[in-house]
Amino acid sequence: MSARPMSVRERTRRGPVTRQLRRAFVLLLLGFVAAIAFGGSAAAQQPTPTPAPPPATGQPVPPETAVPVSGNLNNAGERLAGVTVRALDADGTEVASTESAETGRWELRVAPGRYTFEIVAESLPEGVSVQGTVDRQVVAGRANTVIFSFGEARTGSAVPFYEKLIRQLIDGLRFGLVIAIAGVGLSLIYGTTGLTNFAHGELVTLGAVAAWVINVSFGVQLIPATILAIIVGVLIGVANDAGIWRPLRKRKTGLIPQLVVSIGLAIALRYLILIFFSDRAEPFVDYQAQVERHWGPIAITDANLVSIGISLVVLVGVALLLQKTRIGKAMRAVADNRDLAASSGIDVERVIRFVWGLGGGLAALGGVLFGISELGGRVQWEMGFKLLLLMFAGITLGGLGTAYGALLGCVIVGMLVQLSTLVINPDLKYIGGLLILIVILVVRPQGILGSRQRIG
Repeated sequence: MSARPMSVRERTRRGPVTRQLRRAFVLLLLGFVAAIAFGGSAAAQQPTPTPAPPPATGQPVPPETAVPVSGNLNNAGERLAGVTVRALDADGTEVASTESAETGRWELRVAPGRYTFEIVAESLPEGVSVQGTVDRQVVAGRANTVIFSFGEARTGSAVPFYEKLIRQLIDGLRFGLVIAIAGVGLSLIYGTTGLTNFAHGELVTLGAVAAWVINVSFGVQLIPATILAIIVGVLIGVANDAGIWRPLRKRKTGLIPQLVVSIGLAIALRYLILIFFSDRAEPFVDYQAQVERHWGPIAITDANLVSIGISLVVLVGVALLLQKTRIGKAMRAVADNRDLAASSGIDVERVIRFVWGLGGGLAALGGVLFGISELGGRVQWEMGFKLLLLMFAGITLGGLGTAYGALLGCVIVGMLVQLSTLVINPDLKYIGGLLILIVILVVRPQGILGSRQRIG
């Protein structure tokens, strides 16, 4: 059924109604737009509320507005305890004060704003002076740290070149001895087994991590913690030989497959350390802040001086072990000719097991010394990998398989690496180890104390 067409009268009657609805809708839309526009303008014209002024002296800071400000008072390695630190507002009025703890750390709480932080000179130990005050804008939600400088203000930092050269030579000797401590074990393992152990760098890291766990987690002082870490390194070295390398030797596995196994072992150990340790550098509890001693042009910290002394004593002990003891002579005999040593009654497997234990212990000690003297008292998950290239460069320079050559080569490499910082960025100094390795292999492949071998 079709719809009836609308008449002229109906269309005339509905027309005004439709026009009125349209007008009402347009007016409503315009009113809505005007409300938004004028409302936004009014909101924009409202003045920004000013922050509340800091509380007056003696009045506590409201907890909802209090912001912590902290710092450490460290005068060339000396932690300053019982020193008064106070905060002054723009009028010079004291709004908060506190005293530093035994560790030199202090903290006070103020309202957000700009303050002047100063140390009360009368509270400083005798002979210690502070260079001035510190102006700081304290902002909520941020780390507000204030650092004070102690001693006389420096007017210049220029150091004569000969002083830089002497300091770098001494630092190179220290670094070379640390490389030698870790590298001698690698050289002995190569000499007795013929294995180029790429996992030796991870033995260095494991020793440092063991010392860190004993020192930090169990609260043992670093020196006995290092001794315990050396024992752990010996056990890891012996376990390495018993679990991996001795079975491979019994199966007559070639040196190239063993080399591949060592690379895989190195990667596995490195990332296991990353998983269970940390991807950040973790500090030891002891020997963090060191005072630099000056004797004329020589400048060295106590930690570096002790590192040099320990390294020399240990390396001399290894040399006496090789020359004077029965096991040392057996090690040299196995390194010279394994078959002849076995035929003369030497227990070759026992000697190799001893070498792995010795190498693991030396690597652990080298890791601790490397962390203290080179990494600022910290342990890193890939520190042994960084040192591995320099160890290879040192023992290759001195002569593969010779303990004395490893000592000499590592010291030379350490000094060349440190001296390179006089002309290149210190962050690139480890690249020098690779360049040294390339030059050695091109010019004298057998090394300084190595002998030429004829094949065929």
